[in-house]
Amino acid sequence: MTPAGGSYETLPSDPREECVDAEQNSPLLVRQHGVVLKTPHGGSLTAHADGHSYTYSYGPSGITGLFRNRYATGCAIFASIGGLSFGYDQGVIANVLVMKDFLSRWPVSPWEKGLMTAVLELGALFGALSSGILADKYSRRHSIFLASVIFCIGSGLQSGARNLNDLIIGRAVGGFGIGALSMLSPLYMAEISPPELRGSLIALEQLAIVLGVVFGFWTGFLTRNIDSSASWRIPLALQFIPGVSLCLGCFLLPPSPRLLVLRGQLDDAARSLAKLRLRTPEEAAHDPLIQLELLEMRANTALARQDTGTKGSGDMHDWAKLFHSKYRDRTLIGVMMMFFQQWSGINALLYYGPSLVRNIGLNGDEVTLLVSGGIGIVQAIAVIPAILYLDKWGRKPLLKGGSAVMAISHLLIAILIRQYENDWPSHSAAAWLAVTCVYTFTAAYGMSYGPIGWILPSEVFPLSMRSKGVSLSTASNWINNFIIGLITPPMMEISPAVAFIIFACACFAGYLWSSRIVPETANVSLEEIDAVFNTSAGQDDSRVKFELERELGVHDLIKNLVANCD
Repeated sequence: MTPAGGSYETLPSDPREECVDAEQNSPLLVRQHGVVLKTPHGGSLTAHADGHSYTYSYGPSGITGLFRNRYATGCAIFASIGGLSFGYDQGVIANVLVMKDFLSRWPVSPWEKGLMTAVLELGALFGALSSGILADKYSRRHSIFLASVIFCIGSGLQSGARNLNDLIIGRAVGGFGIGALSMLSPLYMAEISPPELRGSLIALEQLAIVLGVVFGFWTGFLTRNIDSSASWRIPLALQFIPGVSLCLGCFLLPPSPRLLVLRGQLDDAARSLAKLRLRTPEEAAHDPLIQLELLEMRANTALARQDTGTKGSGDMHDWAKLFHSKYRDRTLIGVMMMFFQQWSGINALLYYGPSLVRNIGLNGDEVTLLVSGGIGIVQAIAVIPAILYLDKWGRKPLLKGGSAVMAISHLLIAILIRQYENDWPSHSAAAWLAVTCVYTFTAAYGMSYGPIGWILPSEVFPLSMRSKGVSLSTASNWINNFIIGLITPPMMEISPAVAFIIFACACFAGYLWSSRIVPETANVSLEEIDAVFNTSAGQDDSRVKFELERELGVHDLIKNLVANCD
């Protein structure tokens, strides 16, 4: 991952490039130490001592920065409603599947239960794949509006279902909207965020998903005893609230300045960026950081166009490049990251929590629901230290430690089920030990595979292939999510112990994979990542980007600022 603020580095050139004009390759600094320049409105620009790299920020990071950039923060929070919608559906379906009125109307078999859950993921897969094309062809905001409308249609079909087929169709339609929002919301959030807050604002998406799980589950818990179909129709209908909110409010969001640059609307991009950074047009015209960020956007756009040519983002040749030898290992990292994230068993617990908790010996609907409801709360708490210390601790140690703890937890649960499944009432201590293992697993997931699953794919791909690489990784997430949702009920019907053994084996395989194959990407330069994969993809991108930035005037802007400081 490149440092916040658009840092770049020159790379060792081959002998054929030594003849490039010296003026073109002149360093940003002639002095031997770095320079920190204060810019208007509390920003800063740092030209580093190597003479060829820089970073900048509009202000402090962390909580102070979030309040300082209140407009961009508010827009990101509103856009994260898309993640809240996904999480809410995950949480609410766990209760609906065990509600008395629902089961009395439609006594579903394990396969039907799996299909009803998994069909949402299948719809989400197509929604995620199509959203990238829609976002570039139309706009981020128009695409969010369309996805929200589709999600609302799906919610209406579910809450007004007259038979099981209506419900299944409604979940497929709603899934399409959820899948599209799962791509569009983080994309928009990344494109409007100031560099020093990009990680924090994107992390809101993961937090919104987890909070949605908690709200969805406990909403169903509160309505479960209503003596009519309202017990499950009300929580399903409440999905309208985030959907309608996005529909009505998305056009109040500012357009993505990066998309405007992509379309050549540079004046509109400058106005949108000024609004997001709380600058008037007059202030923006004299703010070097606004000008620098706009030039960087132009350089990144030119780099992407240079890589794809005139074929367009949907051309199959561009997608096929992900499997060329130059990118294959990186592609496998992204795809397998999502594979192990899903096969860890987390969504099996979220979708079928009450059913799974019954299989570890707890009796009584209220106790069962309370225990399974705690899964979402534990995950929400565990995500917080991961967000705060992820860069300090690194990705690889968290993946290794998380997968080891998850594997042990699943194995212990499987042993306890196998040992006591025929006589749980006489072994309540064993049942609560199994519950402890469930919570331990959830905490380990929340600190490792949960957040890192969304971060690692964006770090291993070079800039020119990042959007397609992340899209393919997300598709892997939905495909495996679909499989887990489909097969978990029949697996639990056949043997709950075997189901947990399968998840334990997957987590152990994840441990071996993260130990031997996954590179450490926290605070790692492009050159070091290239060395891990034995390719020069990142260096090639960096070299081309350096030249594009020079041609567009980024270097001249920084040199002038440094000269004026002198």
